[in-house]
Amino acid sequence: MKGYWVCIYEKIDNEEKLKEYAARAKPAVKKFSGQFLVRGGKNRTNEGIESPRIVVVEFANYNTALECYDSKEYQEAHDILNGHTIRHHQIVEGN
Repeated sequence: MKGYWVCIYEKIDNEEKLKEYAARAKPAVKKFSGQFLVRGGKNRTNEGIESPRIVVVEFANYNTALECYDSKEYQEAHDILNGHTIRHHQIVEGN
């Protein structure tokens, strides 16, 4: 089964830091053959928190999704967001 990152941003305080993060995160995701299925775009909240941005990334399997998130390359990118966003990031298994 495939693995997915599902990231729902609750708040973005610094768009420049988000761009810096994205530029560093993309190569890490590509290294693990991740495919961006959703990156921003229109969205409508039907239940729960309003979100300014949603990202969904597909990986070959759940373990690869975990390995990418835990990788040095991704964690260095992730650190850029500290104090600049509030988001909910989950790794899930699916078809």
